[in-house]
Amino acid sequence: MVNWYLGTVGYSYKDWDGVFYPAGAPGRSYLAHYSQIFNAVELDSTFYGTPPVERVKQWAATVPEGFKFCPKTPRLITHELRLVSARAEMQHFLDTIKYFEGALGAVLIQLPPSFSAAEFDNLAAFLDILPGDVDFALEFRHLSWFIPETVTLLRGRNICWTSTAYLDLPKQIALTTNFQYIRWLGQHGQFEQKDRVQLDVLPQLEWWWAHIQPNLERVHTLYGFFNNDFSGHSPATCNQFKKLVGLPAVYPEIPQQGKLF
Repeated sequence: MVNWYLGTVGYSYKDWDGVFYPAGAPGRSYLAHYSQIFNAVELDSTFYGTPPVERVKQWAATVPEGFKFCPKTPRLITHELRLVSARAEMQHFLDTIKYFEGALGAVLIQLPPSFSAAEFDNLAAFLDILPGDVDFALEFRHLSWFIPETVTLLRGRNICWTSTAYLDLPKQIALTTNFQYIRWLGQHGQFEQKDRVQLDVLPQLEWWWAHIQPNLERVHTLYGFFNNDFSGHSPATCNQFKKLVGLPAVYPEIPQQGKLF
């Protein structure tokens, strides 16, 4: 039996006001509402910096039991330091997100597009400092990584190779752990508004589902997150995928304003 954790990349979008969240709802209420619809979220905000411990505790206290947070590793570590001499910064990040406790899912490490396989040794050295009691998912943005040696590297360190639907990156599922992490991203900025589906992505979702199914007996958990740029409105696409794979879809109940006649 696979544990499915499906949701969106981030949850604080003003374009969702009145569509996914009740009209005029304060931002502080978003997470509580979101966690009644989906059971996981990829935290994009942590990419911009390690949050305060109290914020992590507040996030964890807001969601129901069984909900999972998948925080993105800060860009200071991945993009600025490029994983070199980053032990202290990574330890600080991990010491902070441990306060998610049972609500911590996999930690995403997104490498910059310029990070190529020429930095193989730097990546290997960084992966060697990661603790074994936390699940990590690694996303490559440079085509040079799509080689057998990468699979060997990640399998040897129990790091998940993140599957990504993004621009010209190869669509693939390369299992390197007993869990899978998938990101449906799309082209950044292609939709001005993020309040409705504007692109039919069902054929793409069907492709992914066809390639996921053969591996389901080899994984215990599947994390999957949709970005607004994939179809125009990630909550609707996430529910579309849930229905495709046979999971119950939950839709927000948005109060309708009365009309004056």
